[in-house]
Amino acid sequence: MQGRRLAAAMNDLHIRPVDDEASLEAWRHVHNVIIPTAPLSPDDVRRNAGRYLLEVAHLDGEPVGCSTVRPPTAEEPAATVIARVLPEHRGRGIGTAIHHRCLERARATGAERIETIVLASNTEGLAFALARGFVQVEEYLLPGDTVPFLTLRLP
Repeated sequence: MQGRRLAAAMNDLHIRPVDDEASLEAWRHVHNVIIPTAPLSPDDVRRNAGRYLLEVAHLDGEPVGCSTVRPPTAEEPAATVIARVLPEHRGRGIGTAIHHRCLERARATGAERIETIVLASNTEGLAFALARGFVQVEEYLLPGDTVPFLTLRLP
């Protein structure tokens, strides 16, 4: 029965690019709930949408998650994938669906490696990344922050 409910939920999950003000605000809301130490303004999200692939996941019309795929650059040959799911929607396969979509997009860029970034206080997000084979390679603090971000890489 659990599997059928999960399959039904995934049929109702829609992941779409950030391409208008409503999707920008939905993406920003999810990001800011999950990363409260580094909230983004609408202008920050607009800037990021011009550089990265930002998508929002909706279930039954409500935003439940978002993602970022940062393509590799000449200076950084890694693609970065970040999947975020609101806490009340975790454990239902939504993060896995978003993560798989991010990996497909990252691999299509020809990246030499794939990384992710997790706020250290997000223990569920860290466990999710570790369970998918990512290993921690770096820890850093943004200026003025007290909670570090962790960079993890697929071996």
